Amino acid sequence: MEKHKIAVIGDRTSVLGFRALGLETIFAQNAEEASQALHTLAREKCAIIYITEDLARHIPEEIARYADETIPAVILIPGRAGSLQIGMTALSKSVERAVGANLLGDEDEV
Repeated sequence: MEKHKIAVIGDRTSVLGFRALGLETIFAQNAEEASQALHTLAREKCAIIYITEDLARHIPEEIARYADETIPAVILIPGRAGSLQIGMTALSKSVERAVGANLLGDEDEV
């Protein structure tokens, strides 16, 4: 059985701790570096790519390119500055598309 790796893309402070968990960490300081890392990992058949929301907001088209692919799964995570809610919004849309209902929506919505 082929092993697929898991990687994290983000600024050094946000992603360095993931290295202790055995994940590949790629430090990116700007959109160009993040985009290049994303495409390189995808070509290497990386199964899961986590990317900080701060970088992801600058490359939405690049991330969208993999939205319908099985591999890689691109998942947005908060960075050192905290959540920008981009990841939760994307997750909510994916769940709604998959099941036809907003299961993760705000409880106040009726």
